[in-house]
Amino acid sequence: MTSLSYIVYVLASLFNPITFLLYGHRDHGDQYYSSTSIEHNQSKVALFVFGDSPFEAGNDQYLIPNVTVEDDEAIAWPYGMTFFHHPTGRFSDGRIVPDFIDASTAKFANLPMLPPYLQPGPHDFTDGSNFASGGAGALATTNTGTVASFPMQLSYFRNVTKLLQQKLGHLEAKRILRNAVYLISIGGCDYFSFYATNPNATEPQQEEYVAIVIGNLTTVLQGIYNLGGRKIAFQNVGSLGCLPAMRQIFGVTEGCVEGLLSLANLHNTALANVLKELESQLSGFKYSIFNYYDATEDRYLNPATYGFTNGSDGCCGTGPYRGVDCAIEPFELCEDLPEYVWFDGGHSTERANFQYAKLIWSGTPNTTGPYNVQQLFQQV
Repeated sequence: MTSLSYIVYVLASLFNPITFLLYGHRDHGDQYYSSTSIEHNQSKVALFVFGDSPFEAGNDQYLIPNVTVEDDEAIAWPYGMTFFHHPTGRFSDGRIVPDFIDASTAKFANLPMLPPYLQPGPHDFTDGSNFASGGAGALATTNTGTVASFPMQLSYFRNVTKLLQQKLGHLEAKRILRNAVYLISIGGCDYFSFYATNPNATEPQQEEYVAIVIGNLTTVLQGIYNLGGRKIAFQNVGSLGCLPAMRQIFGVTEGCVEGLLSLANLHNTALANVLKELESQLSGFKYSIFNYYDATEDRYLNPATYGFTNGSDGCCGTGPYRGVDCAIEPFELCEDLPEYVWFDGGHSTERANFQYAKLIWSGTPNTTGPYNVQQLFQQV
């Protein structure tokens, strides 16, 4: 998972943090740095995180032997510069979306975060785990050999279910898995890979590829369900063609990369349909979809509405939009980070991540539905 191989890696990649204890953070004048609590009921609810770079909390650095910054930019400064004050493997200046949704208390506050599954040392899987891998796809063939694909993450989860059963017994493990929320972001990397080699694909060819991606995604969801999972929370695919990296790589001077937008829209429509179908077929299955596409597109078009001045460029990187190679010298770093939606060419600033997390947690049905994640946490 790297930088400009980045078309396959960039937003595909979102790497890994070793540190997973939250400390206090200085306020940048934004409410997101304070402890905005959002409460749920007394029962402990685990959070299991699957997906690609937006949700990746540190697994990739353990997948690559003798990892370097060329392999994983997020192990180097300036990643992690604000909240952690050192690189953690996250592709952001600070926290990512799952960090704001704590597994045990489900409130936005400075609370312990889920460590990456592959991080050495003891893990308390009764809180959940983060399996996400920067660059992962729903297809096992996306970025083969450098990431943990969605199917591979399912195998990690299967191992966790066995450990929970061994530690707690079958009935208690079953209760934890049934009550848990499964937070997922997947698909973008599959479409980056496809578009890189098929920029002139016809709509039928795009639809055929989307069907393959959705089919593989559905297989993994069925696997999670068979292992006990019931409450699925998706962040759908964002406005891929508007990312600074994609606009720079494909030489777009005005607007966005339309082919990538088309793939994202086809995917999101199919994802909504398949989740609705699964709900009708699988007993107890409930789901949430956060409309990440609209959230990212609107921040690109109207950043001031959300308190930003720049929704089109990365804060860190090289090139006209600072779209690639953040942390690889020579790179540029903006001086007004809080004004940016994007930290690098494909990954959000902590400030934007907080906004997305809040929408995932308590968004209204036009943004996050048919349930939001707060409602899923409350259904125990």
